[in-house]
Amino acid sequence: MRALTLAVLCAVSLMVVLDGSIVAVALPAIQKDLGFTPSTLAWVVNAYLIAFAGLLLLSGRLGDLIGRKRVFLAGLGLFTLASLLCGIAQDQAQLIGFRFLQGAGGALASAVVLGMITTLYPEPRARAKAIGVYSFTQAAGSSIGLIAGGTLTQLLDWHWTFFVNLPIGAIALALAVRLLADDRGPGLRGGTDVTGAGLVTGGLMLLVYTIVKAEEYTWADARTLGLLAVSLLLLAGFVLRQAKARQPLLPLRIFRLRAVSGANAVMVLMVAGLFGFQFITALYLQRVLELDALSTGFAFLPAPLSIAVMSLVFAERLNHRFGARAVLVTGLSLVTLALGFLATVEADGSYTTDVLPALVLMGIGFGAAMPALMGQAMSGVAPADTGVASGLINTTQQIGAAIGTAVLATAAASRTGSLLAEGTAVPEALSSGYRTAYALSAGLLALAVFSATVFLRTRKVQEAIVA
Repeated sequence: MRALTLAVLCAVSLMVVLDGSIVAVALPAIQKDLGFTPSTLAWVVNAYLIAFAGLLLLSGRLGDLIGRKRVFLAGLGLFTLASLLCGIAQDQAQLIGFRFLQGAGGALASAVVLGMITTLYPEPRARAKAIGVYSFTQAAGSSIGLIAGGTLTQLLDWHWTFFVNLPIGAIALALAVRLLADDRGPGLRGGTDVTGAGLVTGGLMLLVYTIVKAEEYTWADARTLGLLAVSLLLLAGFVLRQAKARQPLLPLRIFRLRAVSGANAVMVLMVAGLFGFQFITALYLQRVLELDALSTGFAFLPAPLSIAVMSLVFAERLNHRFGARAVLVTGLSLVTLALGFLATVEADGSYTTDVLPALVLMGIGFGAAMPALMGQAMSGVAPADTGVASGLINTTQQIGAAIGTAVLATAAASRTGSLLAEGTAVPEALSSGYRTAYALSAGLLALAVFSATVFLRTRKVQEAIVA
């Protein structure tokens, strides 16, 4: 039964991760059907991202207080219902609003999954294997989403990128009600930190909004700087509130765990480089190599296959043999090399020689790194704090995704625009912009390698501390 429970939790996690990318390939069809402008079309993605990132931390803490099963079921139900509403949306406002609801449901469901897996598998080696399966859903989900989005959009229509969630959500909901153990936290009667909840949710939502709008306004614009200042003030107020609250939303004691603090820092840098990489690579394949949506989706297939082999077959053994930090640093180093290789792509390049080797190398590195990183993020966390620790690592993952997409897209567009103004041919200008973005991605991953080396302890040190 434990294996089936893990399968349900990971299936829901995969469905939520897929939804962040499955819609990306369908955006041109959505734009044509509902009449979006290029600027308003971005909100089909941004509405989901803002709600998802903003509510993860609150959702994780709610799981600790009122029960992770309750929060998971509520989130899964809301996500499935919102998917139906998105699929039948008739205008722009409806689709954007329902995407926000979908993001909220995704946050509630996914924020508590890692904490539930940690509780479900208390034995260290069994837990490592389970986290490897979960990490696969996180690591490969976006690439699988591109494949699924291209297939559904080209063979059916964009509505099915949302309808595909309905049978999965309904089956998972029925199984989860039966399989998940009832857990009851201390409840809300002890005093919920409403002020802290408002500060962190508002601060995170505004921060993600500022990041995604920076591509339009530019980072030096007064509006961007003003919004960024307000979001940081809200988050600073949240930290001060947590230090004084009787029942804090985010107990600051978990940051005393070096593994937790270090893992979250590494997650931001890693995801910033890799989420932007997917966006840039999809553009390179379609706009330079001229692949259609379906071909673009399948072009990413080597990455999730490599991730699956590494995370599901070898990751647990490698972590047991060499320690999480060594595996994490090695995996991130391989990803950095892959991004450096992509930073040499040309306008007359080919998928087989210029993209495929990097995807395979990146899948191997990421498949090794992600389970090690997730294990570090939950290392030493008390049972009462597993929900908030799970929500925290998912929050930093989403912030990294927002930063990476905004920064890399802006850098690529700026470089391409300057070359076009100088009279450079479109394919060469686009390729140069993408090379710039890949180089920045490699830089972010190099910083992640440095952070993992400096902030995460070796296995021998961790064992000495435990002893």
